[in-house]
Amino acid sequence: MAADNSVTPEQWLAKQIETQDPDLLRSMVKTMAEALMSAEADSLCGAGYGRRSDERTNRRNGYRPREWDTRAGSIELAIPKLRSGSYFPDWLLERTRRAEQALISVVATSYLLGVSTRRVDKLIEQLGIKHISKSQVSQMAKTLDEQVEAFRTRALDAGPYTFVWLDALTQKVREGGRIINVHVLVATGVNADGRREILGLEVASAEDGAGWLAFLRGLVARGLSGVQLVISDCHAGLVAAIGATVAGASWQRCRSHYLRNLLTCVSKSAQPFVATLVRTIFDQPDSASVRAQHAWVVQTLEAKHPAAAEHLDAAREDLIAFAAFPREIWPQIWSNNPQERLNKEIRRRTDVVGIFPDRASIIRLVGAVLAEQTDEWVEARRYMGLDVLAKARVRLVADDTPAQNPLPQTLTA
Repeated sequence: MAADNSVTPEQWLAKQIETQDPDLLRSMVKTMAEALMSAEADSLCGAGYGRRSDERTNRRNGYRPREWDTRAGSIELAIPKLRSGSYFPDWLLERTRRAEQALISVVATSYLLGVSTRRVDKLIEQLGIKHISKSQVSQMAKTLDEQVEAFRTRALDAGPYTFVWLDALTQKVREGGRIINVHVLVATGVNADGRREILGLEVASAEDGAGWLAFLRGLVARGLSGVQLVISDCHAGLVAAIGATVAGASWQRCRSHYLRNLLTCVSKSAQPFVATLVRTIFDQPDSASVRAQHAWVVQTLEAKHPAAAEHLDAAREDLIAFAAFPREIWPQIWSNNPQERLNKEIRRRTDVVGIFPDRASIIRLVGAVLAEQTDEWVEARRYMGLDVLAKARVRLVADDTPAQNPLPQTLTA
């Protein structure tokens, strides 16, 4: 209950003394904190609680409970709720981040499932956690799993998702008394509002066609639509799954992945030169120049690096599918590849854990990180302008022709 403003402090203190409350200090702290929050909420509303005023701009809408740990013990506070907007006492309480809850939950799960003490201590030290009780573990895991599951199964109703990035990360997990590698499949897209959004997350035993096919079918069933360009690596199973589920979309080979593959065809000393040369293909002013530059780079490499020239020539259509879209979109696709940055953030969190106790803990941690990242993207600036997205959508409608880079039946790695 919130503090009763009709009772003076002297009357309240006298009543507490008469009842010989053993938790007098805790009651005093609770009453003072709730009185301060009530005053701040009244200030936001423009008028006192229950009072009529022409200056009122908002109204109270009940309370929500929040536990507050103090030196006097745990106190159950009643935080005022507003009908319009939200109120949170940042000066008193610290907001809980879902990703940090995820890490705490993984620590607790590691304790229960027998992960080595050395690894758990390392994780605790980085989190700044000294002790976790079993009851806290159970409650946090339950709450977090519900949030992550709701995030993973939500309807994809912010489409059309014109651009989609697909990638997989390898993680180690204990299964059947041994340590194995599993693959975390992640999909990222740009929605109709021009903002980035995590579309889905799944853990598969192998990065094969069956795993990707089931993952993409799940995205389509949840509402994925309007896709015109899919960017991914050249895994044959993944490309085939894209062709089977995302009809009418062009496929673009990820430049970062391709460069890593191409540079294995040349000596280490020649790799900087070859990488710089290939990057010039993507820095052209228009589609015709992209194709001309690609041909020139292939011709330049033939003399000293014939294997690289052949590799680059075979991947021509895979690499320049982006050129069919408006020039304004190219920097967003290449200069700020969202999937590469996202992978680094995921690995920064998962590297602390090292070996996961089970697949559920991977989904719990990575899911919470991705949910948090999506929340940050919602509040950030648009990733792509609405006018640019409109041009990209009009392109295929106006042309009414098949995609310029149809998904191949077989691919050369």
